[in-house]
Amino acid sequence: MISNSRSWLRACLRALVVVSVTVFSAAACSAADQLATYLQKVQPGELFQGAESFGPPQGEPPIAPVMRAGEVLGYAYLNSDFTASTGYSGKPIHIVVGISREGIIRGIKLVDHKEPIVLIGIPQARVVAALNSIIGKDLSRVAAGLDRPPQVDIVSGATVTVLVMGDSVIRSAVKLIRSHRLDSQNTVQAPQIAEVKHVDETKVGIKDWQSLLGDGSIRSLRLSVGEVSEAFRAAKQDAAANNPEVTPETERFIDLYVAPASVPIIGRSLLGETLYERLRKQLKPDQSAVLVAGDGAYSFKGSGYVRGGIFDRIELLQDGQGIRFHDHDHTRIPSLAAAGAPKLREIALFVVPKDFTFDVTEPFELQLLVQRSTGAQKAVLPYNLGYTLPDTYVKIDRVSQAVPVAAPAAPVEASSDMPESNGEPQLWMKIWDGSRIKIAITMAAILILTAIFFFQDWLVRRPKLFGYVRTGFLLFTLVWLGWYANAQLSVVNVLTFANAVISGFNWQFFLAAPLIFLLWAAGAAALLFWGRGPFCGWLCPFGALQELTNGAARKLGVPQIKLPWGLHERLWPVKYIIFLALFGLSFYSMALAETFSEVEPFKTAIILKFARQWPFVLFALSLLGAGLFIERFYCRYLCPLGAALAIPGRIRMFEWLKRWPECGSPCQRCAKECPVQAIHPEGQINVNECIYCMHCQELYQDDQRCPHMIQVRLKREKFMALSTPESRGETPAKKPKVEVTYRGIPITKAEAAPDQTA
Repeated sequence: MISNSRSWLRACLRALVVVSVTVFSAAACSAADQLATYLQKVQPGELFQGAESFGPPQGEPPIAPVMRAGEVLGYAYLNSDFTASTGYSGKPIHIVVGISREGIIRGIKLVDHKEPIVLIGIPQARVVAALNSIIGKDLSRVAAGLDRPPQVDIVSGATVTVLVMGDSVIRSAVKLIRSHRLDSQNTVQAPQIAEVKHVDETKVGIKDWQSLLGDGSIRSLRLSVGEVSEAFRAAKQDAAANNPEVTPETERFIDLYVAPASVPIIGRSLLGETLYERLRKQLKPDQSAVLVAGDGAYSFKGSGYVRGGIFDRIELLQDGQGIRFHDHDHTRIPSLAAAGAPKLREIALFVVPKDFTFDVTEPFELQLLVQRSTGAQKAVLPYNLGYTLPDTYVKIDRVSQAVPVAAPAAPVEASSDMPESNGEPQLWMKIWDGSRIKIAITMAAILILTAIFFFQDWLVRRPKLFGYVRTGFLLFTLVWLGWYANAQLSVVNVLTFANAVISGFNWQFFLAAPLIFLLWAAGAAALLFWGRGPFCGWLCPFGALQELTNGAARKLGVPQIKLPWGLHERLWPVKYIIFLALFGLSFYSMALAETFSEVEPFKTAIILKFARQWPFVLFALSLLGAGLFIERFYCRYLCPLGAALAIPGRIRMFEWLKRWPECGSPCQRCAKECPVQAIHPEGQINVNECIYCMHCQELYQDDQRCPHMIQVRLKREKFMALSTPESRGETPAKKPKVEVTYRGIPITKAEAAPDQTA
């Protein structure tokens, strides 16, 4: 099965190489070379006291011995070789970690990053100092599930960055310890497992809210403002204790609830049958989902996920590992379906990513980070909400299994295709394999769109059919590609790619989102043939939303505004200025560029479906409102992504849009009817602004509306009226033979007329 999956993936990728090579060009170095390169920036003594040198990297992922007088003190490794370390900027944070044979962290050195809040505003020393709480921790106990992962100190203004750094160091160390590559006899061994637990899928039913609380299906954490203030005071953070969120201190700080929504009875009770079935179809085998709900003065969501896509106030913990959810793992739930459930301010459904090992039948914790600002600083307190799935939902298979203490394994060389020690495919390959249906639908849509362009002359001669085709495709782009699959390209993708080419390209980062990769590959190919029009006019969900809403407005009689050509032409450069500003800003501060890229309403209107803070929703609705009067207002004047695509679109090799000599002088029909005013009064089409709606090509073929075609039709009709078939070179039709009959009998020349009777 795995070999078939890999074959299928390789076939897909080979088909994409030709189009993707026009956009992506980079050479990736091996992981061992990468570690060796970064070790040049580190002194051995920074990782281990008294260390003198590094040995050659060994194994895959590579680890390098740290030596003193020929003795191996421990090993150095790169966190990003073992686990994801993507930060606020969307790029990996590289940290060299020194770990002893016993699994104790001895030193940490931040060697490379693109985190803007570290590059500017916040000294790097402060961020690195926040990680010092990990140094000296025995992570072998964490790897064995005997201790919780240690917490890093939070730096105000750099919460996401510090959390990602700490998580990546801890998770990578735990993964390395569990691989037994540290050659230590003292590493704590995990307890023997004699039971195999499963969720009992055969148990069905619906429970009310009180029953779910009573039997432990839902666990809660309830805090008052005063209790949180006292906790800050006990932690000797008086400034935070004296700065409560609300007064009086008897007010509710938060009521936090957690429950595994992937367990059938719990999920059906809380989500309702429809939402639960939708969730069940979304989940892969052995994948879980957790419902988190809260009410009170404190938000467990915060606003970090809006800026950086990471929920920085909660973390899911199990077996020494932790994960923070991203916005693409999140679904907003408006209300709970369980009878008697309270009305809660925030309800979120999180799908646990497949790359995080999580067993819902084993105890886990949801950690809430309570953050209070104290002027320029931020104080943080962790609260852990423990959860154990009640036995009534669990089915236990008892097995007899001896677990011997494993001998330390020698470093194993592995191919670059399979970095996991167990030979499993890379994460991006699993993602592609698990997204077969979405990939197939997207590729089919791209092929259909390609056929539309190649056979455009045949289609535009049938305006009614073409109208149905275009409207149907736009609906598909908006509903399926945008709202369902969340495949909305953004200028952030352009900025990330540009920075990746300069700072070190990694295929896996771009391959991790199959549909986005497919759209970029298709867009790259389209630039050579048609310019930016195929994406902006057909594959952009927000563009489709603008055109469809404008079409509805026209049918309802909303008056349309056509800007004077001079003003319209001077507004074109605005989007190019916005793009160039974001592009330049991204090299200085990627996170700042991402913040200003909110000039794009895509995340609000398409990804989050307007479930966002009111300023973002108001901004998106304002742009759509303007689009009701000026078709594709945002596309014309403000879209930095359109500007980014228009610049390389000038390299197109073919001219597919046909024009007559009379176009522009004297005829202005196409220029006046172009939906986005992309046709100059002189007649030429500005392909940098054209969305390839093909309305001008409909007119080009229409002998009832196009003046040139009208003249052609009139000349043809006049010629037909004044000419004979013989003069036109046509074979005349044979005239019907006229026969003379007498009493119904034909008379021939050879016969005489019959005698008449007297």
